[in-house]
Amino acid sequence: MHRYRSARSAWMAGVLAVVIAAAQASVPFWGAKTSSPADTPPAQLKAGQWFWGGDDKTLGPIAVVVSLTEQRGYVCRNGVLIGFTTVSTGKPGHETPTGVFHISQKDKDHHSSKYNNAPMPYQQRLTQDGVALHAGGLPGYPESHGCVHLPSEFARLLFGASNMGMTVVVAEEGKAPAAMVHPTALIPIDPVTGGQAVMPTLDDGQPFRWQPEQSPDGSISMVISTTDQRIVVLRNGIEIGRARIHVRDPHRRSGTHAYVASTEYMGGEVPGYPGLKMPKWTVIGIPGHGDEQGTVLDADAIHDLVMPHEFARQLAPLIVPGTVVVATDQRMLPHSTGRVQAVIDTLPPTATAAR
Repeated sequence: MHRYRSARSAWMAGVLAVVIAAAQASVPFWGAKTSSPADTPPAQLKAGQWFWGGDDKTLGPIAVVVSLTEQRGYVCRNGVLIGFTTVSTGKPGHETPTGVFHISQKDKDHHSSKYNNAPMPYQQRLTQDGVALHAGGLPGYPESHGCVHLPSEFARLLFGASNMGMTVVVAEEGKAPAAMVHPTALIPIDPVTGGQAVMPTLDDGQPFRWQPEQSPDGSISMVISTTDQRIVVLRNGIEIGRARIHVRDPHRRSGTHAYVASTEYMGGEVPGYPGLKMPKWTVIGIPGHGDEQGTVLDADAIHDLVMPHEFARQLAPLIVPGTVVVATDQRMLPHSTGRVQAVIDTLPPTATAAR
């Protein structure tokens, strides 16, 4: 009898494995299997293409902006763009609703209760009537029944990075601020409320702005645009400072790069600040620059970046191991035009930034 039960159990387990495998095989795979390079401008993505630069949940709140006008989605962590993708939203008669939403349900293997049990992998619900983010078809134009279709691998990565309650803003021309409809390297979104964050530009002749009281606690992230010649410091997705910068050698590095402050420090003290040392900066190997993973920036690269002395003095104590800086030659200011070769680095505090 015991042998019979064991054999029957093994048989049932085998049947179950076949059924599961068949069900998995029936789920289509949509979009590109791998990320586009980090230097790819979002506007140049073809249908189904996407970029994902990596993620760490300890670095601050995450939020998503979906532009119906562009048919693209943008993901930011602590205000820093970590991914973007082509999407397909609701077709005429089934338009995707605009506004601010918060994820109320996550289901990795969801199937539609409305549309013939259709697979909706990595579903993240936006509305009570079933509008959601999930993997789906990406023909290059709106064709869903209201949901936001994502490439399968991008949907998987976002599903793992997101949390219940994550803010999602769905924006459209004429119904939302231009900064939401056409996001840049810096997305002005409050990650909690989904409202447009206050990120005013610097006044003419104003070298920097420093307002740590806007978000008093938490780790910081930094975004540098060599096109705009600006650095912006964010904490909990809220801007706490920005400054004009000058890049001495704009041809040293082009494209988009990411760096993390290590637990080791550069030799000597930061000039002008007794007892203050600058951590070494290590390259994060994002797609398109994977061969640079783990490379430590040399002193020449560090000193390419010049910023106002007082701004650097305020910023330096906040840079701790794990602090991330993203540098790009893509624009950050909405009125900027043109494209400049990129450099990224930290903070020599003794020089004065050019206007």
